[in-house]
Parts: sequence; C-alpha cells; structure tokens
Amino acid sequence: MITANPSSTAPHLLPSKVHDGRYVVQAQGKSMEELLHEVISSFGKQLGTQDLLNLSRKLQAEFKEHLITSPQCMLPSHNYILPSGKEHGTYLALEVGGSTLRVALVDLDGIGGAEGLGIRNLENFPIPMDVRMLGDLGFFDWIAARVRDMLANDQIAQNHKPNPEPLHMGIAWAFPIDQTSIRTGNILGMGKGFHCSKAVTGLDLNNLITGACQRAGLNVCLDAIVNDSSAALLSRAYVDPSTRLAVILGTGVNAAIHLPVASLHPSKFGERSMPASDDATHVLVNTELSMFGKKAYTTTRWDEIVNTNHIMPDYQPMEYLVAGAYMGELVRLIMLEATETVGLFGGKMPLSLTSHYTLDARVLAAIETDKSPTLSSSRRLFQQQHPNAVPPAFSDMYFVQQATLAVSRRSCAYATAGIHALASLLQDMEATHQVVSNDSDSINIGCDGSIINKYPGYMVTVQSKLDQIIELENGRRKRIVLEKTIEPAVSGAGVAVAMAASNP
Repeated sequence: MITANPSSTAPHLLPSKVHDGRYVVQAQGKSMEELLHEVISSFGKQLGTQDLLNLSRKLQAEFKEHLITSPQCMLPSHNYILPSGKEHGTYLALEVGGSTLRVALVDLDGIGGAEGLGIRNLENFPIPMDVRMLGDLGFFDWIAARVRDMLANDQIAQNHKPNPEPLHMGIAWAFPIDQTSIRTGNILGMGKGFHCSKAVTGLDLNNLITGACQRAGLNVCLDAIVNDSSAALLSRAYVDPSTRLAVILGTGVNAAIHLPVASLHPSKFGERSMPASDDATHVLVNTELSMFGKKAYTTTRWDEIVNTNHIMPDYQPMEYLVAGAYMGELVRLIMLEATETVGLFGGKMPLSLTSHYTLDARVLAAIETDKSPTLSSSRRLFQQQHPNAVPPAFSDMYFVQQATLAVSRRSCAYATAGIHALASLLQDMEATHQVVSNDSDSINIGCDGSIINKYPGYMVTVQSKLDQIIELENGRRKRIVLEKTIEPAVSGAGVAVAMAASNP
C-alpha cells in the first residue's frame, strides 16, 4: 500500500526506475509525481475506521429523515414477510433488464439452505436493436416468444400447454414502475431506447405480460413483480434466514432492507393503508441507496467534474462515488488531466478514452492486480483495449495503477460506511419499535453486482473494514456478514412467486 504524506510537497511515491523522462515534464508548475501525490491524498482523506464510523452516523441520520419525508427513497414494497425456506415447487422466473432478458425455471425443495434453491435451464437473450424498436405490444410478444422457446426445451413444458393448472411466474423488472400490489404495477416509462415506452406507460405490467403469454399459447400466471435489490434479499433469505439486507453494487448501487412497518411514516404507503401491527410487523423497503450521501461524503475535484457533467447532477451522489461506472470515469478523468498537463502517454490520450464512461471497471481490475515487474500484462491489455500511437510505458501504467488503487480503495471505504449505516438503522428501528425479526447474533447481507462480488479483493476489504468498525463500537452492534448471492434476480423472482402463490 502506498502511503501519502500530505505535509510533503513532493513525496517520492515512484520507484526509482519510474523516474524516467516523462516524470520530469513540468506543466502548470506541477510534475507527474506531484499530481499522483495529489490523487492519492485527495482520495485517501478521512478513510480511517473512526472516520467511517462518523460517516455512517451521518448516513444513519439521513436514512431516518427519509423514512419520514422522502417520496423518492425508503419506499415500502408489497412484500411484508421474508421466505421461511419451506416454500417448494418449480416456478418460472424472468429478469427483464435494459440489455438482456433472462428466463429460468427455479426449483425450491422446501428444506432451505444453499442446496434448497436450484436454477435450471437459465437462458440469456440479448435484446437487439430491432426488438427495442418494436412498437406497442411487440416487445412483450418477443418476451413471450423467448419464454416459449426456453420451455420447449424442458420436460416441464407440458404444464404450460392449455390445462387447468398454470405455471406460476415471477418477474424482476428493471424499469421504473408504480407498483400497486405484489402482482400488479403501472409502467412509468422504459427509456433506454425502447420504442414502445410511450405506448405502454401507465399500463399494468401484469396485463401486458399475461396477455402476451396468452397470445403465445402459454398457460402462465404472473404472481410477483420485484426489483433487483428486493430479489437479492428474497433469494438470500431463502437459503439463510438471518438475512435482513441485500446490497447491489455493480454499474450502479442500491439496497433493500426488512424494516419495522412502524419505522415509516403512513404517507409512505400512498393510497394503500398502512398495515396494522397484527397483520405485518415488517416490510421490505427499497432504499434507493444511490441517492444518499450528498452532505455526508467528502469529494474531490474529479468527483465534482463527474457530477457537473452528469445528465442528472446530485441525483445519485453515493452511486457517483462508489459504483463501477463512475470508478472508471474518475480514473479516466485523472488520466485525461495527466495527459494534458504532465505528459502521461507522451501527452496523447488514446482516442477511445476521449469520450465519457469509456473506461471499463474490468480493465481497472486487471491493471490494479498486475504484479508483473514491468506491468507488462496491463500495458498489453490497455493497448489492446485503448490503442494509442505509442504504447504505454511502464511509467504511464504505474501512474494509472496507483490512481486506480486510490479510487477503488475509497469506493470500498465509502461502500462500507453505507452498509454499516443500513445495518445500524435496522437494529435501531427494531429496538425503537420493539419488534425483532431475527435473534441471530449477526446481520447477514446478501450481495450482488460485479463490483462487490467480482472486483478483486473488494468484498474482503469491505468485510474487514466492517469488522473494524464493529470492534470500535465495543460490542454495541451485531457483527455484519457479507454473503454472495447466486443469480439473485431470477432466483429472487422465483422465491417471490413461491411466496405469493402460497398466499393468493
């Protein structure tokens, strides 16, 4: 780990062999070494254990305020209970995202545990441009046709031919929706290049999906609609009953939490009445976690560029600081400045990196973990992904690697504070309203997303930082345990429909 000394004006951060000609280039009175020191120092501020605990407390206060006031965050779903692990059967599950449709059959054996949830015949269908351009109901007819294709290859397909017993189906829907029940919800728009968006806005998703399936000759019944974070929580809670939270951290960030109903203001439930305590003690809440933290987090000048240039400035402050898309953009902006001012890449930025959001987190991961003496592996990959007239020198890639480390470490730290704040909120609300949903000595959190589950060392680092914060609190809080979820969108949709089908 590189340690920066903020009081030094020109620390020797670079190994001796990196002190080549490019690092003595002077522009605007700054050398490349000094710029690297500024990057490490800026992204390393207030990341100690006490700093993160203080940050968590600020976020907790913000969470509690939004349980009362905000129409955009801390939104109660129509799921009041978590799975028992005894749900059983085979269910059809769909995940409809912006670029891919995924269809699966989910098997639940009713005994709980990791072996109790199985996914079979999972098929991925990229959504091509010609399908996106379909008008009116064409997109939903395409979905039904893909479901029919998948079922045609499975023995259980006979159950979908006309007969009295339909196959129960759940859907994880990635687009905005005004959900009116566990089974119904009005589409609020689709965007992302879907031509049918205007025609279907305001229409009930259940009617659209069911109608398309009927036209395709499928005997199905849509029993559950969930979002990605709710699906992740339901999926993990089926195999581990101590799960009360789920975090999604990939391109974006979100979380779901099972909170006491009394934690939320009655206005949060909209036109439906707030359930009586005898009917439901808890409710699954979509936190919209990405929207928090504007006043809590410390930012850098590169963060301000990201925010200012964003189509929706200030809309999702936590996401802009921790999520994969923005990690890449932050490093790209640092590289751009270094190219223009201190001679990175010989003063010439690769053309492919001159546009916003063109540096993928997978490339960052490869660069960050390259242990070769001359960074030959990452230099070769970088030149393949982003060709330049002159391939990157060791000095160039060393600068990029250290900038990447600075950005990813801060992402880990800030994500840690957000997760700790949510777990603390759960404990505080259950204590305040005297309703405890689980007597486990830990709070287990289902995790999904390419960053928290796949970025090298990310989950391990967050878990370590959470342990340090809990230790600092001297046993006042339960231990927080992060657990990976497996295919949470489709498996969670399957669990949701199993629960709904058993409670018609």
